Amino acid sequence: MLTKSHDIITIFRALSDPRQQAKVEYPLHEMIFMALCGAVCGVDSWTDIEEFANVKIDWFRKYLPLDHGVPSHDTFGRVFALLDTDEFYECLRQWIKTLAASLQGQGVHIDGKTLRRSFDTATKALTMVSAWAGEQGLCLGQVAVDKDSNEITAVPQLLKLLDISGAIVTLDAMHCQKTTARAIREKDADYVLTVKGNQPELKRLIESLFERHAEDGFRDSRVREHQTREKNRGREEFRAYTVAPAPAALRDEGWADVRTVGMVYRSRKVQGKETSEVVYFISSLPPKVRALAKHLRDHWKVENQLHWSLDVTFSEDASRIRTGNGPELAGAFRRIALSMLKRNTTRKASLRAKRLVAGWDEAFLEEILSGK
Repeated sequence: MLTKSHDIITIFRALSDPRQQAKVEYPLHEMIFMALCGAVCGVDSWTDIEEFANVKIDWFRKYLPLDHGVPSHDTFGRVFALLDTDEFYECLRQWIKTLAASLQGQGVHIDGKTLRRSFDTATKALTMVSAWAGEQGLCLGQVAVDKDSNEITAVPQLLKLLDISGAIVTLDAMHCQKTTARAIREKDADYVLTVKGNQPELKRLIESLFERHAEDGFRDSRVREHQTREKNRGREEFRAYTVAPAPAALRDEGWADVRTVGMVYRSRKVQGKETSEVVYFISSLPPKVRALAKHLRDHWKVENQLHWSLDVTFSEDASRIRTGNGPELAGAFRRIALSMLKRNTTRKASLRAKRLVAGWDEAFLEEILSGK
């Protein structure tokens, strides 16, 4: 029984339809369900969704009336281009609540990704900022960056959509902003924020603090250190983490609930060539070095598990959907489908293989939609 798919069908019935109701032949929730199933099964354009749904029409009619059959690809494109994305994300948030377990102590990694071919002569390529719960393999939400703005303003908008109580939110240096730190704490979550040159005074203060600790031989008992070494495919990496309690001056400067400042020395050797860098960070968590080291390393899950999969398995950068809100909605369908595929435990296979099998085997597609 498709418990989760029935959830998504029911939840998206509440979504406002931008069309004149007297002229609607294809209900919006039916179109959303067809598009989602297509995204799971490797269908990457409105034209292909039309073909896919027509081939699978008998299966779809197990769950949907489809009184007028399958919409044309033009109808899919036109309707999704006009859809209210704020309402769509609210429905999506309600559905994600049926999937997500507690995020207490788990990392939520936020980062942006540009859909490189989602542009035309009148618009630039779309950038979407996503929140990835790495331990659950679940995209908690996403928002598009406004064409006249940037990712910095998009992150607080995304945080408003998320239920992240108890989570540890990680972001790169671009998002080391006081407004972002406050927004995370207002959600009853903690943060780990990388610090670089876009916050020069904060960086200078942390640098000078660790310089004093170094001159003292790191004898302060409150300072904690941890080192890691990794070898992988001819690459050697060494990391030295050092954390200390945050000085009161940071809180006085408006950094919400900051408790820890940290420094990471990284060196990498690839084919005999060695590079190194020093990176600083702040956190609302206490100065427990091993826990903070894990959260810093886990931030890359948003790249390795989400962005890489969207490019390699879902060919997101090759998508030519460009009209209105279409690129944003197509990106959202891909992220929902990716989450469903990653969470499936009934078949041990790559994401690509799961998409192929789901397109061939309706029983397996039903397992994925059921959240198994």
